[in-house]
Amino acid sequence: MTTALKLTPSLRDQVSQEEWAVRVDLAAAYRLVALYGWDDLIFTHLSARVPGPEHHFLINPYDLMFEEITASSLVKIDHEGNKIVDRPAYVNRAGFVIHSAIHMGREDAHAVLHLHTPHGQAVSAMAEGLLPHTQTAMIAMHDVAYHDFEGIATELEERERLVADMGAKNAMILRNHGTLTVGESVAQAFLRMYYLERACEAQVLMLSAGRDGLNTPPQGVAEKVEMQSGAAGMKKLADRLAWPALLRKLDRIDPSFRN
Repeated sequence: MTTALKLTPSLRDQVSQEEWAVRVDLAAAYRLVALYGWDDLIFTHLSARVPGPEHHFLINPYDLMFEEITASSLVKIDHEGNKIVDRPAYVNRAGFVIHSAIHMGREDAHAVLHLHTPHGQAVSAMAEGLLPHTQTAMIAMHDVAYHDFEGIATELEERERLVADMGAKNAMILRNHGTLTVGESVAQAFLRMYYLERACEAQVLMLSAGRDGLNTPPQGVAEKVEMQSGAAGMKKLADRLAWPALLRKLDRIDPSFRN
């Protein structure tokens, strides 16, 4: 951590207050992903759009662990993968393809989170996808799309298919690959990912005991939960309640993400 901080001079005085706020939130998301054990060495990516008309977005430098990410270390790029500020940080090609696709195709996708957790990958390999057998799954699954695996996402042509498969949903299971969520804020994308990952973890544990004896929820219950956990409620829960609490948690552990 000390080495990463010494190598990354603060950008706070070089960007707008609005951009700095997004940088802090995105750095916090990286730290939380590491804290919850959702990271995959230096692989997978979280991104956030920079406020303004340019449609630039922030993504991680490819050589840092997620617990090393700070607000200043995030790299600002455009939709062609060009760095806006010249710096030695390297941006991963597959991360650029997936995240640029969603940022370009969804005006409301201000934040995009993509993970390779074992539980998320396990469910992504199941033909039936996410099952409605837990409350958490019922909260998440009505907002989940699916995208078939095409190999490591390095080809720009896949961007159109990613956006088409995503549609208006705010979460996606990338078949044989992992999970992805979006939000109008980093907070919303993170909370959606929390529900999706918890649902996947519960499903793997549930199925490890066998399919016999599973209790299928009564007819109509999944639809009721969908109505109870709509977009408006998710925004309030994420932005006003869960995210401030998560930031306080990080501040107690290590506030250096704010640098």
